[in-house]
Amino acid sequence: MSHLPNKVEAELQPLLGQLLKSIKERISGAPSVECAEEILLHLEETDENFHNYELVKYLRNYIDTALGSVIEEETEKCTSAEGRSLGSGQDTLVQQVTRKTRESEEYKEMMRSLKNTMMVVVESLINKFEEDKLKKEELHKKKMHEQHTSYCMDSCSDSGSSFNQSYTFMNQEQLQIIVGKLDPSQPKEIRREALQSLCCAPPSDVLNCECWITLRKHLVTALSDPDPILSDRSLRFYAKTFSSSTFSATRETYTSLAMHLESCFTSQQSSVPTLSAGMDITNPDVVRLLKKFRLLNEFQKEVPSFWIRHPEKFMEEIVESTLSLLSVTHEQSFRAESSHRVLKPVYFLALLDTKASWFNKWMHGYYSRTVVLRLLENKYKSLITAAVRQCLDYYDSKNVEDDDTDNLCTMRYHRTNGRRTYYTGHELQYIYFVHSLCLLGRLLMYTDGRKLFPIKVKNRKEPVALMDLLVLLIQMMHQNQKSAQNANTTQRDDQMLVTCVETVLINTADILARIASTDRGLSLLLFGENNKHAASNCPSAAQLIAEFTKRLLDGELPPLASTEPSTALKGAFIFVCRQMYNTCEGLDVLMPYGLHESISKAWKKACSLSERTPTPVAGNESGATAQELQNTMVLEEMLLDNLLNFAATPKGLLLLQQTGALNECVVYMFSRYTKKLQVSKCEKFGYGVMVTQVAATAPGIVALQSSGFIKALVMELWSVLECGRDDARMINPKPTPVEPIDRSCQKSFLALVNLLSSFYAVYELIGNMPLPNKSAYSLREVPTSIVDLIDRLIIMNSNAKIHSLFNYEHSHMFGVRLLSVMCCNLDILLLLESQYHVSEILLNAQKENVRESLENPGDFIIDGLSVERNQILVRMNLIGGPSERVLPPRVLQKGNDPFRWPLFSSYPLPKCYLREPLKKPSVKQDNELSKLLKNLEMQTDWLESCKKQFCRIMKSKPDILKGSILAELLEKFVGHFTDNPSDCFFRPYEVSESGVKRLSLSPIQHLGIKIVVRYGKFLGLLKDDSDQELANLLKHCERFVKQQQITISSSLHCLQGDYVGHDWFASTAFLIMSGDGERTLRFLQQFSSLLVSAFLWLPRLHASIHLSVQNAESGIHPVYSCTAYYIEMLLKIEVPLVFSAFRMSGFTPSQICQHWLSQCFWNYLNWTEIGHYIAVCVILGPDYQVYMCIALLKHLEQEILHHMQTQDLQVFLKEEAIHGFQVSSYLDFMENLEHSYRTTILTEMENIKS
Repeated sequence: MSHLPNKVEAELQPLLGQLLKSIKERISGAPSVECAEEILLHLEETDENFHNYELVKYLRNYIDTALGSVIEEETEKCTSAEGRSLGSGQDTLVQQVTRKTRESEEYKEMMRSLKNTMMVVVESLINKFEEDKLKKEELHKKKMHEQHTSYCMDSCSDSGSSFNQSYTFMNQEQLQIIVGKLDPSQPKEIRREALQSLCCAPPSDVLNCECWITLRKHLVTALSDPDPILSDRSLRFYAKTFSSSTFSATRETYTSLAMHLESCFTSQQSSVPTLSAGMDITNPDVVRLLKKFRLLNEFQKEVPSFWIRHPEKFMEEIVESTLSLLSVTHEQSFRAESSHRVLKPVYFLALLDTKASWFNKWMHGYYSRTVVLRLLENKYKSLITAAVRQCLDYYDSKNVEDDDTDNLCTMRYHRTNGRRTYYTGHELQYIYFVHSLCLLGRLLMYTDGRKLFPIKVKNRKEPVALMDLLVLLIQMMHQNQKSAQNANTTQRDDQMLVTCVETVLINTADILARIASTDRGLSLLLFGENNKHAASNCPSAAQLIAEFTKRLLDGELPPLASTEPSTALKGAFIFVCRQMYNTCEGLDVLMPYGLHESISKAWKKACSLSERTPTPVAGNESGATAQELQNTMVLEEMLLDNLLNFAATPKGLLLLQQTGALNECVVYMFSRYTKKLQVSKCEKFGYGVMVTQVAATAPGIVALQSSGFIKALVMELWSVLECGRDDARMINPKPTPVEPIDRSCQKSFLALVNLLSSFYAVYELIGNMPLPNKSAYSLREVPTSIVDLIDRLIIMNSNAKIHSLFNYEHSHMFGVRLLSVMCCNLDILLLLESQYHVSEILLNAQKENVRESLENPGDFIIDGLSVERNQILVRMNLIGGPSERVLPPRVLQKGNDPFRWPLFSSYPLPKCYLREPLKKPSVKQDNELSKLLKNLEMQTDWLESCKKQFCRIMKSKPDILKGSILAELLEKFVGHFTDNPSDCFFRPYEVSESGVKRLSLSPIQHLGIKIVVRYGKFLGLLKDDSDQELANLLKHCERFVKQQQITISSSLHCLQGDYVGHDWFASTAFLIMSGDGERTLRFLQQFSSLLVSAFLWLPRLHASIHLSVQNAESGIHPVYSCTAYYIEMLLKIEVPLVFSAFRMSGFTPSQICQHWLSQCFWNYLNWTEIGHYIAVCVILGPDYQVYMCIALLKHLEQEILHHMQTQDLQVFLKEEAIHGFQVSSYLDFMENLEHSYRTTILTEMENIKS
């Protein structure tokens, strides 16, 4: 390879020439040849654009191709010798690889070849330069001979000129002579020579001369002259002026050209063709007009890039002259029929710029858009009127059906051999229609543009409103589709027809998807304008789209029955539906259509097709098979992507789980999540919210684990905590983090909090799984699961674990903070305590964290870890609302006593952490309520009276409803409600003592009993011997649940046996009844027959016979799939800022509400408010559970918005109690929600059986 091919030499010549031109000034300014060589050698150091030169890019690619394999081979050799000496002088890896590469034969051959080739290229450039120099000298002599003047020629060519001509400087006398020669009375030859001279002069001199006004008239006259040479040279002067003049000269030239073109259409002697005659572009008059319009249009598209640098007057004159030209109508057009009218200027502009790109650029910037819209509104509204009229005429015209050239489908595929020389009137009308459509489309993008409507159009009674125009365009697409279907076509035309119909449908779907991506557009599709569809019982647009999509997937569309719809068409309409069903309100409307089943069915069909398609074999004619396989895989991925988006809402996730495609969807999501791909073209956020939604359920977390998502998250966290970034250059040591969670770990921390928020999820990940607790851990041993993470970062019970961490304090602090957030969920706390004895581990760690000094032996060392452990130990031991327990701070104070709260290494807690036990609440009677409770049998409408009295007392004297009054009210209400079997939603169970004593409670239940009794004693509701009575009650509840439980074959741990968590509702009822087990049991027996029991008492529906088999096997409780679903729906409508804050934080309202509801708001509300919550839901209805959560989130609105900005929203909501909230204060708000949403929510709650 001693020489590169001739093709390469031809490519290198212009690249080298470009480089030399770019550095011409540097080289020419060098005092000597040696200095010029020095400049070239150090060009990379001194020229910031060095790597942007095409020659440099070419050489880099050439070197990569020639030496890439050599470099890779040498790199592998050097890296394999790790630990040994790299060579003499201890060279770095880069130095050694460089030296070896330069010594290779490939390098020498490359340099030899490149040198020979460049010598040939340089020699060719030198020869070409000498030839160009001779030609320039001859041209210079010829011009001097022709002009017979003593002009002083400037040898420097203007780089900005369109024609690359030299300038000839003239004084005023010479310009006066030229003006005289340009007089129309002069002979043509003299005028031609004058124009040639004028083209050589600087345009700025010409436009600033004293005789410019006369000269402009002569130039315009020359433009109109029938002599082609005169006209062309005049146009050339205009072109040169555009490219090299000041803004004032450019403005003068443009307005002059626009006025000339305007006169061409207004003059009686104009030779503009008529519409019926069409346009023959070989006609000299037409050619000249097109050249002028092309020059005008090129400037129109270029001028927005620089007119902001000039005065606004400059832009206004250009815009106004343009709009004035396009608004011109020939006088003959007023009297002639439409087909015999003279073509308007807009036809010529549309032919050159069919999609109105000039107008798009003018409307892009606010600076010019305001001027354009103001002029259109005040002076040139006729231009918009004409565009609207063109759309109306095109729609009304029967030519759409009669003439193939106007058919949208056939126009798309219309081709002619060679260059087009003639356009018919119908084609011109269509081109003008497209131009008008693009112009109106851009106009309607802006509010002020839409304000131009309605438009008054001639021969129409009513003005054309904006809605009328949009409806017209939709009808137009339908009309073209219908006319194409009715045409007599061949088999090939049939295929073109189907393709055309699909193209129209795909574009329509794209528009609908963009409409659905906005809140206002989504509401319009779902409910119509001002909810008209809901009032008239007519199907909404969303319902029609869903029906069409379902029939499309099921192959039931008559027009397409003969052929399989394309993947693009299916994907386009599923995407429209997806924009709706990935919201709660959209899914609520589309639920009856079962789109999840249709999409799942189509996906399974595509999977089976891809499995049956044979793998292409090399050497066989398998092109069609390979293409078919590729199309099937694209379809399969598209359907999976759309199925995945059902997981955006709680109910959608249940539907997705029931399709059996949840695992595959999560694998697909993980593949896109790792690549940081956008969810869709209409989504602003990534997959964070969807991952959180999926992680809130047992099947979802199992799918995330099997997909490898959790493993990847844990390994990424470990690399940040322990390894650092591989590509980070450790010039300076990494700073020690001062925050508990360093900013580098914040994202991983929040991701784990989202992942481990639900008890069901945590139980699937760590339930009944022991810790490794190895005797030794390798420094290279990376955890891959949540159990490993707990073992390495939280349960630090051995020196082996401590010594295995590079950053012990930082990493352990991360683990302890994660433990603190996890323990806010009482069920997770009980699980961790029962399996891993977390409190014992933390107490031992505190015991070991003491100072070894003779003066104060046993004093605790106060540091970040000891303070954090202290906080967790107090949090684990104390139960209570915001005013019922004291939690120590995490922050150290300045001074001699940085932490004033005592640390401890054994229970019980120091007294300073304990509030004084509350006395048994005194009962304040309310006369009307007392009468109501006593006269239960005497009133037929007792339930309604009870509800009214309850609401009255809640609003006026809420403190009365506690203690025995509350217990009696709940008992009487539930008992009266269940007296009528027809009012019972579930079949009540019979209380029996047989077999109860033989039952054993789980460790979680035993630990839960201790917590409940401790809290009950603090409240003054329980005695010291209440443990056994509560245990007996829980055994009865467990027996009841088993009686109404079906056998389920599931891989989910939480479904393999009894309810795995603690029964917090039964414990709450036990405290309400002041520890009376028998009374509580009677209450629960009656309560279990009510619908509200399904949502307040979570174990009630554990694998229950009252659920459908699909719902029971899903492992997703109705509190999540129903209550949380409607919480998200109402939150978006009622408190939109809070809903947006959740979305931006990657957290979901359903997760925190499921957390609150599952433990009956323990640790979040005071006991009185918990009692009021139970009473409100029992007496006023189960839908008040939804309204209660909305009220809570509304109460926390300001805090939620603040913590969204500080990026710790999920931590705040889980760790902080809800201060200042009273159920009674928000009862009016909840009643308003009931009036608006009860029918919808209560109906769905009653459907849990189906």
